[in-house]
Amino acid sequence: MNSLGLGIIGNCAFSALIDDCARVQWMCLPRFDGDPVFHGLLNGDDIAPEDQDGIFSIVLEDFDHAEQAYAENTAVLKTVLYDRHGQSLEITDVAPRFPARGRMFRPLVLLRRVRPLRGRPRIRVHLRPQFEYGTARATITHGSNHIRYVNSGTVLRLTTNAPVTYVLDEKFFFLDQPFSLVLGPDETLTEGVEETARDFEERTVDYWRTWCRRLAIPYEWQAAVIRAAITLKLCTFEETGAIVAAMTTSVPEAENSGRNWDYRYCWLRDAFFVIRALNSLSEMETMENYLRYLTNIVGSSENGHLQPVYGIGLESRLDERIVPNLQGYRGQGPVRAGNQAYEHFQYDVYGNVILGAAQSFFDSRLFRKGSVDDFHLLEEAGEQAFRLFDQPDAGMWEFRTMARVHTSSSVMCWAACDRLSLIARQLGVTDRANLWAERADKIKTVVMERAWNEDLSSFVTSFEGSDLDAGLLLMTEVGFLKPSHPKFLATVERIEKTLLKGKHMFRYAARDDFGLPETAFNICTFWYIDALARLERFDEAREIFENMLSCRNHLGLLSEDVHPDTGELWGNFPQTYSMVGVINGAVRLSRRWESVL
Repeated sequence: MNSLGLGIIGNCAFSALIDDCARVQWMCLPRFDGDPVFHGLLNGDDIAPEDQDGIFSIVLEDFDHAEQAYAENTAVLKTVLYDRHGQSLEITDVAPRFPARGRMFRPLVLLRRVRPLRGRPRIRVHLRPQFEYGTARATITHGSNHIRYVNSGTVLRLTTNAPVTYVLDEKFFFLDQPFSLVLGPDETLTEGVEETARDFEERTVDYWRTWCRRLAIPYEWQAAVIRAAITLKLCTFEETGAIVAAMTTSVPEAENSGRNWDYRYCWLRDAFFVIRALNSLSEMETMENYLRYLTNIVGSSENGHLQPVYGIGLESRLDERIVPNLQGYRGQGPVRAGNQAYEHFQYDVYGNVILGAAQSFFDSRLFRKGSVDDFHLLEEAGEQAFRLFDQPDAGMWEFRTMARVHTSSSVMCWAACDRLSLIARQLGVTDRANLWAERADKIKTVVMERAWNEDLSSFVTSFEGSDLDAGLLLMTEVGFLKPSHPKFLATVERIEKTLLKGKHMFRYAARDDFGLPETAFNICTFWYIDALARLERFDEAREIFENMLSCRNHLGLLSEDVHPDTGELWGNFPQTYSMVGVINGAVRLSRRWESVL
């Protein structure tokens, strides 16, 4: 059961989530974290689709069923609707993206092309944008071929060759010939509607297929990796290089859990894993832009202090508020805008940023390699890591009321110092290399003593603690311990007994601010897959990886969480972390090309 049956289209400036009946359920403007002009995803379940505001759909009379798929190796989504009389139509959804006039053309334009396939189906256009998180209706004006939706200074313009009167009145009419709907800024098209739509679609398809050809992909699971790569690209705000955690807010982590958060921002904890995925795909442009974003974050910090999360335009304040007028996903509020996590102290961020940024000092393909000045900038973050490695924080799981000295944070602080030593040695700054190596050794000694629980024969979540969490699996991934280390082997065994349910890995099993976790966190399962591979337990790793692929929705996308009993997807969507897990897992487990060709 996959209730998050959504596809994503986008162009690295905006995105839209479209359900399996071609209804636009979520679209924020003017950027990912902006006002959701379409917010059907959070309208609740007690309003019939035909009565909902904040939605954009092509309604087929006597609807029977639908089929949906991406045009191969693209972000162009095609949905076929069938009625009970054997008639059908196709809807093609495009967010235009292609090179033009020496730059990348990525307008804030949603393009919908509609054409009959069989018979003369009757349809109506249901277009009801709203503003200010659903509190403001649009003032509507129109001309012979366009409709304007106005709220204060915001204007959306629909240009179409469909009958404007029918669109305004939401009347059913026969679909006798193709038409297009171009929704975007209040600008007149320079060409005809159909010519513009056809040109935009063809050039966007060509862009994505050309982009995919440049990817370095593994032999196995190619379609899964390509879809994950495209999705990761769509989560990139190209103007700044930021990559958001997800496109949505307030899709709960589990049914009626209250674990509803706004994920339309950039978490620094993702940096290392995102960079590794992009590097493995040889997607240099996105990786370099993301490194640029990270450099700007570090450069704008005060005395090296880093927040866990920032806005996609480097915003440091992400004030959290409740949106009272939206009922929430399946009616399960609250709906939140903003995220209080920006106020948290999470010391693992220092390691994640430096782990990610280290790529720029060693990769000769980059247009701009890391310099000595960049190294000294990172050292400010490293000083914080060394100062704070044994201090209480909220941890990577962002506990809001429980501060402890988290082992995963300390391990990442070690990684910060360790990588600074490697960078300094690469740059020939020997004295700094030795200093950071000494600091890394000191942190490691403390972690080995205070994070180990002799009674459990395992590392534990916090110093002198007794709980376990999946973050401990990262000890080998960041190089803190070798996979063969007896204490890591014992920890994996204990984690399997404590956190593994079937083929899914939970973050932790202890109560938190909201009670006991009910769903498995997908990236933790991918961390477990990585650990199994490093332990050369390849058959188990492949079996669990295949199971994770089976949890994706019909378009190959994953959210943050999955229920281990039902396989139902929960949490914000599509989750960057989860799609990165697909890429990294496939790259690690796939047979090599030369072994089969």
